[in-house]
Parts: sequence; C-alpha cells; structure tokens
Amino acid sequence: MKRILTMLLLAAVVQVSAQDTGSVAGKLSDKEMNNDPLPFANILIKGTTTGTTSDFDGLYEIADLEPGTYTVVFSFLGYETVEVPDVTVEAGKVSTINMAMAAGGVALEEVVVTTVARKDSETALLLDQKKAITLETSIGAQELARKGASDAATAVSKVTGISKEEGSGNVYVRGLGDRFNITTLNGLPLPSNNTSKKNIDLGIFGTSIIQSIGIDKTYNAANYGDFGGANINIVSRDYTGSGFLELGLQSGANSEALGADQFYTTDGPNFSGFYDQSIANNPFSDTFTTSWDRQTAGTPLNSSFSLKGGDSYTLGEKTRLNFFAVGSFSNNNSYRQGVNRGAPNVGNGLANSDFDYEKFSYQTSTTLMGNLGLRLGEAHAFKYNFLLLNNSEQKQEEFFGILDREDDAPEGGGFIQRATFDRTTLTIHQLLGEHDLTDKIEVNWGAGYNYVLNVVPDRRQNTVLPLNNNNPEGPKSFRLVSAASENHRFFQDLEEEEISANISTTYKFKKNEEEEEFDGKLTIGYNGRFKNVDFEAVQFNYQFLNINDQPEVDIRNIDAYFQQNPLSSGLYQIRTFRGPSSFPGALDPQTFGGDQQINAGFISLDYRFSPKFTMLLGARGEQINQSINWNTVIQGEDSNELDIFEFLPSLALKYELNEKQNLRFAASRTYTLPQFKERAPFLFQEEINQDSFGNPELENSINYNFDLRWELFPSASEIVSLGVFGKFIENPINTFLVVSAANDLSYANTGDSATAFGAELEVRLNLLENEKEVGESLLKERLTIGGNFSYLNTNQELDSEKVSSETGLSAAFTNTEAPLQGASDVIVNGDISYFKEFGEDKEFTSTLAANYFSSRLFALGSTGRGHLVDQGYVTLDLISKVQLGKHFGLGLNLRNLLNPLVERVNENAEGNLDLDNPAIPGFLEDGPLTVLSYKRGVDFSLSLSYKF
Repeated sequence: MKRILTMLLLAAVVQVSAQDTGSVAGKLSDKEMNNDPLPFANILIKGTTTGTTSDFDGLYEIADLEPGTYTVVFSFLGYETVEVPDVTVEAGKVSTINMAMAAGGVALEEVVVTTVARKDSETALLLDQKKAITLETSIGAQELARKGASDAATAVSKVTGISKEEGSGNVYVRGLGDRFNITTLNGLPLPSNNTSKKNIDLGIFGTSIIQSIGIDKTYNAANYGDFGGANINIVSRDYTGSGFLELGLQSGANSEALGADQFYTTDGPNFSGFYDQSIANNPFSDTFTTSWDRQTAGTPLNSSFSLKGGDSYTLGEKTRLNFFAVGSFSNNNSYRQGVNRGAPNVGNGLANSDFDYEKFSYQTSTTLMGNLGLRLGEAHAFKYNFLLLNNSEQKQEEFFGILDREDDAPEGGGFIQRATFDRTTLTIHQLLGEHDLTDKIEVNWGAGYNYVLNVVPDRRQNTVLPLNNNNPEGPKSFRLVSAASENHRFFQDLEEEEISANISTTYKFKKNEEEEEFDGKLTIGYNGRFKNVDFEAVQFNYQFLNINDQPEVDIRNIDAYFQQNPLSSGLYQIRTFRGPSSFPGALDPQTFGGDQQINAGFISLDYRFSPKFTMLLGARGEQINQSINWNTVIQGEDSNELDIFEFLPSLALKYELNEKQNLRFAASRTYTLPQFKERAPFLFQEEINQDSFGNPELENSINYNFDLRWELFPSASEIVSLGVFGKFIENPINTFLVVSAANDLSYANTGDSATAFGAELEVRLNLLENEKEVGESLLKERLTIGGNFSYLNTNQELDSEKVSSETGLSAAFTNTEAPLQGASDVIVNGDISYFKEFGEDKEFTSTLAANYFSSRLFALGSTGRGHLVDQGYVTLDLISKVQLGKHFGLGLNLRNLLNPLVERVNENAEGNLDLDNPAIPGFLEDGPLTVLSYKRGVDFSLSLSYKF
C-alpha cells in the first residue's frame, strides 16, 4: 500500500511540474532543398545555453521552459540566422514555430572555420541514405578528410563490398570489375581516360574538388542501363556561405622510393606533366631526339599545393549567386622492386620468362575547377561546372633475367627497359537546372560536354641479350634479338568527345495534409549520350641485321650504339608494322574509332502507400548503337556495328519498421556493353611480354540484380545494416588467352551464365560523446568506430567451344567453371576516430583506418595452368589533423603502415578441370608460382593549411 501511495505522489509531482512549465516545438524545412525537412539545425533560447537540434525529420522541441517571453534563434551553417522575438511560453502549453530556412548573406566566417557544411557532412549524408528508397551509400568531404582519402578511388574503397585494383584507380564492386560499373559527375556520364577501361580512373579526382560520392548498388530507371556493380556519382564541391580563401601545402615521401640507391626518370617529360612529343620528321632516318637511356633524378620528394575559395552574394530579395574555385598541383614518386615472371611450363612448373624487376615512377596531377550557382527565388536554380584535369606518369621499367626459357637468354642475362610517358587531359563543361513550376510540377535538366586527350608520346623499349647464351653474365648485344618490335619507339593518341543530356519532369500527387508532403511522384525523362572515339598509333621497330657484325652494347649507354652505328652502317633498319620506308603507306597509323549513341526514355513512380511503406517502380528503354571502324595490320580496313534495344524494368521497396529501422528490397534488369578497344582488332603491346587485341564479334551481357537490406539508425550519426544480394549474368564477358603461337589476350563471351551471391554488414557507432562548457563555448569530445564486412561467392561457366564457334578464336580454359575476375570472397574495412575540441577554433582529429581483401582472381587459367590470383593483404593508415585557431591547420598522414607484400601467383590446376579439350597438353601440378611481387612502401606527408 505504501508503494502505491508513493508512486501516486511521484506522478502528481511530475504532473504539477509539467503544468508549471511550457515548451517550444515545431518543424524546420529547407528552402534550398525543395522544402525537405532540415535536420541538425540549431535552435537556441537567446541569452541562455538552453537549446536543441532538429532531428532527421526536421522536428525539434525545447521543453521545461519557465513561463515568459523569449527570443528563439534558428541557425544552420550557410543559412540565414533567424530570430523570432516575443515568443510567449505558457505553463502546460506548447508554442509551435514552423520555420523554412534558406541561405543568406549573413557573416558566418567563424562558423565556416569550425563547422562542416550540410551537404558533405557524415550525418547529413546518413540522413539521405535513410530517406532514399534505393540502396545508395554516400561518403562526403568530412569523412574523406577524416579517413585521409586523397582521391575518389581511395574514397570509394572505404564503402562496403568495394575494393581497389592494385596499381590503378579502378574499383571492384561486389566482385564485379570496371566493365560492370558506370561513373558520372553531377549525374552526367564521364568518359574513360584509358582505351583499356570503360570508366575513368577515379584516382585522378582529388578530394579537394569533391563534395560527396554516391555509390548506388541498385539500379533505378533514371540511370543508364549499362550497369551491374554500381553507379558511382561524384558531386563536385559547391559553396553557399560567406567568402573564404584557403592555401594548402604538403610535402612527403615514399619509403621505397627513398630507399632506392638512386632514383631515375626518363628523358623528355618535364616536372609539370604537360608534355607532348610529335613524331620526328623523316623518322625512318632515325631523327628522334630523346635519349634511350634513363636519367638520374634528385631526391624523390612528394609535394603539393592548392588554392581554393568561394563566396555567395544576395543580388535581390530572393536571388542568390555563389561560386567556388580550386586550383591544385601535386607530384608523387614511387619505386617497386621484385619479381616478374611469365606463365609456368605445365610439365615442370618453371616460368617461361623470369625477371628481377624495377620500376621508377613520377606522377603529376593538375586540377582546375570552378562552379557558379544562381538561385532565382525558391523555384529556379542554375549551375555551371567547369573541370580541367591533367594527369601524367613517366615510368622507367627494367627487367633482368630470362626472356624465353627456350629461346632468348634461356640461362639469364637478358635485359629489357621501357621508358613511358602517359598523359591524360580531361575537360568537362556542365550546365544544370532545377525548376519548381508549381507545387506539383518539377523540371530538372542537365547538359554536358566532355573532351579527353590521352597521349603516349615516344614510348621507348630496348631488349638486349647476352652475346653468348652460355655466358649470361658476359657481354651484351642486339645480335640474338629476333623480333623487330623488341626495340621500338611508340606514339599513341586517343581523342574522345562526348555530349550528354538529361531532362525529367516530376508530377506530384495525393497531398498528405498532415505532413504537407505528396505521397506520389510520377517522373518521365530522357537521357542521351553521343560519343565519338578516335584512336591512332604508330610504332617504329628497330630490326637488327648482319647479326655476325653486331658490336657489344652497354645497357647503360644505348645511345652510344646508335651514335657510333648510324643507319648507313647496315646493322639495322627502322620499320613500322606496315613495313619499311620503301613500302607505300608505311607511315600510315593503325587506327580504330567510331560512334556510340544511346537514346533512352524512362518512367518511374515513387509512391508512399502508408507512412511506413514506399515503392519506386521504373521502366526504361534504351536504343544503343555502337559502330566501330578500323584500319590495322591484323584485319586490314573494315567496320562493325552493334545495334540493340534493351527494356530495363526496376523495382525498389522500402518499409520503415519504426522510426529508426528500414527494410529494403530491390530488383532490376540491366546490361553490360563491350568497349571500343574490346571490339577493335588492334594489337596492343601495353605490357612487357603480353599483347592483346579486340574481338569484333563480342556481344553485350544481360544482368539480373536482387538486393535485400535491413538498416538501423541508433542516432543521427550511427548506422547498423545487414544486406544480402544476388546477381545472374547471361553471356558474361571475360579476357582470355588465345591459343596460338603468340599467346595473345583477347575478349569473348566465355560462357552462358555467371552468378554472384553475397552478404554485407556495416556498423558506425559512437563509443564516447562528451560536451564541456568552457566560458561561452561548448567543447565536444567524440570517439567513434566504423566498419564494414562483405562476403561474396561467385561462379561462371567456361565454354571453349562457345568461344571458338562465335569468334573463330581458339580457347583452352583449364576449368569448366571459375570465380568471376576481381572477386574477393571477403572484404573488410574498419576505422576508429578520435575528435576533441580544446578551445575556440582549436580541435584535434585522428583516425586509424584498415582495409583487408582476400585473394581474388586476376585472370582465368588456360592451357592446363591454374588461375592467376592476387593474394589478399591488409593496409593500415593513420591520419591526424589539428586546427590551431581560425587560420592555421596542420596534418600528418601515414599510409600503408604495414607495407605488405603485393603478390600474384599462378595456381595449380584444381577444381572442375576440362579433361576433353585436346588443346590442353596437361595440368600444372608443380605450382603455385609467384609471377609478380613487390612492396608499395609507406607514404608519409606533412600538410599545412591557412585560411585568409
């Protein structure tokens, strides 16, 4: 009885207390984002420390206020601060204030220094992920900085189920490589900068120009249908606050590069990376001016600088203009040393070629970006983006050892060097518009022009063999070099122009009066993509004659051979693949090119059946025409056309289990289109001892995609998610080894089908959150952990007879089944971050980030050999930054701290072997054999930033 009385008394006390106070509550909306809810805005009772922030849905409440009259202050970074005076609070009542906030011209310099804008903050992007119907994950500038990602490729590899290809900026999504992904900038497609790849190298996009990166692993009808892994959309940095100007400097080095006895570069290219070299006049007379020999370089220190700034202006009561610009330059030196071997002999396991390998690399990256935004009232917005990227690499590669165990330098002593300069310049222009014609009708459009220039000017290769094979350490010469192409100069130009256009109209219907939102949205739209590709290349081969008269050669002074033995000596002649100078058209380049046109229309219905259940249903039709023409020594002059129509349905469902949990499902049909290079019969010699050519008979693949995911959002900055997915691929495309005397690589639809099934887990939690009031400041301390884990099981059918019947090329797959190329069974990412404010405009952040991927298939096993497999390893990075007031910031980055061995092995022939193919002489049992190994080294750098 006493307990009952006590409980009643407490309830009465609480009731009286509640009746003695009042509260202020309401909902904040974002005028800049079509009046969507505005989360994480600050609401404060002026003159006090009493306040709160709005939640995911823009809702807020300040409770337990004493009756009286107050001024309520609403603020958000980059938005106009609004003070609402004379708000009366009465006991036992709620005073409601609903506020629509917009960007303003107020002075927010101090806030800009210490706070991250909404559109690139982790919590804001997490909110977008929670609200989205599709399975999109975004990583913003705040998270990029915290995890030390220097470019878009590194950033994307932090996302669940994504790994980065070693030595490039290409990524694998759920085990699916470059051909299955699509890359866009602000929703408009981007071209490739490499003839071998469908997508642009994400490594060329520095994080200084990135606001966020969205990775959508499920397809929706508004996107292009050439999709199987993910649509990776880079959102260029925008700015809506007050004026700022920031200077950044950085210096560092790589441990392997510093550890080299001497660093070398190539002759010709300059420090800046803006270099080109035309074919010399009268090249058959050997009038080239660049040296064959490597050039001594200074201490290989890395450096970078950047200058960025922005401002926004109020031009009228409802008109705003904003701009952002950044210019930067960086260089990077790296060194690799290890082994590089060819395919093993099936009988004894010995590699056909066996080299000790060195690579010296100097890379540059120059960026110039600007964007201009104009908002006319609340209904119309325009944005222009300009981007110029120039990326270059000069490589000096050297190989020592056995070139061919049965022919060239069979006992060792052979030497190959290759000097390469590769430069890509990308220019992008984009114009975007958003229009709210009425409260029910929206129109969005965009147009883009892309231009890519990729040049490889004067690549030089030398092959020198022992004068006597029985004395591999003795004198060297060109006497026994049999193939003219082993010593050459190569010139390549790739130009690609593309025009793209998007337009869509959305009609909203069935207004929900309680939430002041529409339950239904019907969108119709058009996408167009029109691309022209023009590739040409000339290779000048040095064919050595009169082998008995060939003198000795100093491999470190090859220039001396050509200076002392001019063409008139009769010891060699220069010829292209079309023949010597006496042949008509010998100087004509080998070419391929063509046009690709994609016209697409789509319709989608976004409908909320209830507050918890939402559907996105879409259908898309694409007419694809890819015409290609070529003039090559392999197939002469000819052309080919791929003309198809694809119907692409998609479905996405979201069910809100409660305010913090979502359940999602998605299904779609998409396709994978072969690339120009894969269909062009041009002989590419991009790698030492491994040539490749295209297959005009290549056809597109069809993909069926399924996803199911559960999500939990414990707080505004936390997430736990678990998902499963499946893919069925018809007519998959693979790279394979053509059975012939040359053993070149080509491309084919290698089987009838492939499957991929997997699971993904993501966790991001706050372990510690403290706030301490010091004077007028509220100092925060936070410890967070994040991680993701993915498991993948893939399988594809391999059919040598299918390849032969469809292409006329001979294949001899060791196995009848295999995993997908690039697929790791396990991928794990993890990080732990500590953040502390220790004064006004003074803070410290440190993040330890790790990544692991298990072994993955690099190339399919052929002619009795097992698969080529990249071994898994762990990387560990430490990124620390400190802000020392309004102006100065310092940073320390340590990347690849563990410096693991990067290793590729040729495995034994195992699994489902093809025992009936007569082209397979036997099966490898004496492996595995390491065919490539090196260490990347530890990268360390110090950075300084100054804000004016």
